[in-house]
Amino acid sequence: MSDDGAKGNGEDEQRPRRPETAAGRRARRRAAGDEAKQPAAVGASKAGRGSSASKPAKGKGSGTAATKRDDEEKRSIFARIARFLREVVAELRKVIWPTRKQMVTYTAVVLAFVAFMVALVWVLDWVFAKAVFGLFG
Repeated sequence: MSDDGAKGNGEDEQRPRRPETAAGRRARRRAAGDEAKQPAAVGASKAGRGSSASKPAKGKGSGTAATKRDDEEKRSIFARIARFLREVVAELRKVIWPTRKQMVTYTAVVLAFVAFMVALVWVLDWVFAKAVFGLFG
């Protein structure tokens, strides 16, 4: 099956394309985050301005850092490792991965730079070896 059949239904014209730059992806993510936060912010502002009932409790109540630390120490080593791995996976999902074209470009630049530096060090080593041999002969 070709991709042309899927594109012919008119859905691609309505859906925005994926941004090609990191700045475009950040802007898209910010816009999506603002849309998700907006209903809650509107509801909170209508709930009664200045009322303390809508504000979360601060201070020595539940959820303090000491309580969380005590709970963390009580967990087994396996539970802590599992939590760590879940957090690693969550962070990796936030990474903006380069496209194949970007990766090929970055790899070529790195290889060219490394080849240049190897040649430079080889030339300097050869020059200094000749100078030392000529001086102390």
